[in-house]
Amino acid sequence: MKISELKQNKTIHRPTQNFDEFGHRIYQEFDYDFDFATHSNEIYSIRFFAKIIDIIPAFLIVRFLLHQNIFLSFIYSIPIIIILNSILEWKTGQTLGKKIFKLKVVDDYARYPEFIKSLKRNFLCLINLFPSFYDIQDRAGVWATGMHFNMQLNNKFCQTYVIKENIYFKIKDLLDKKTPHNN
Repeated sequence: MKISELKQNKTIHRPTQNFDEFGHRIYQEFDYDFDFATHSNEIYSIRFFAKIIDIIPAFLIVRFLLHQNIFLSFIYSIPIIIILNSILEWKTGQTLGKKIFKLKVVDDYARYPEFIKSLKRNFLCLINLFPSFYDIQDRAGVWATGMHFNMQLNNKFCQTYVIKENIYFKIKDLLDKKTPHNN
C-alpha cells in the first residue's frame, strides 16, 4: 500500500429541516473517505525556514573560506546544498533544517527517497521560488493581489512527501496494518 492510497474516514454532521420534540435541530450523519492529510498549511513556512537553515552553512563556508563576494557565495552554495541535501535525504530522510523542524522526506511507500529521486527533488526545488499570484477581496470590498509560493511542486513531480515526524510514524503504523506481511 502507498501513502497516496491511504484514506481517512470523517463523519460530517449536517443540519436538516427537522426538529425533535424538545425543539433541537436534528442532524444527519454522513461518512466520507478523504485522502490522508500529509501536511498542513503551516508546513509551507516551516519548509522555507528549513531551506534557509540548510543554505547558511554552505554560504558561510564559501564566503569566508573561499573569500567570495556575497552574490557569488550565494550562487555557489546552491549546487552544494542540492547535492548535500540529496545525500542527507537519501540516507536519513532529513536535512539540517528539516531535522531542526522535525520534518522528514519520504516517497509514496514511506521510505526515504532514493538518491536520484532526491537529487531530482532538490534540483526542482528551484521552481518553488517562482510565486503564483491571485486576487483577493477583503470585507470592505477592496481588491488586492496576493502572492504565494507553492512549496509542493517538486514533491508533486517526484511523488515525495515532506511530513512532520509524528505524522510519519502514524503513516508507518497505518501502512504496516494495511500491508499484508509474508511469513
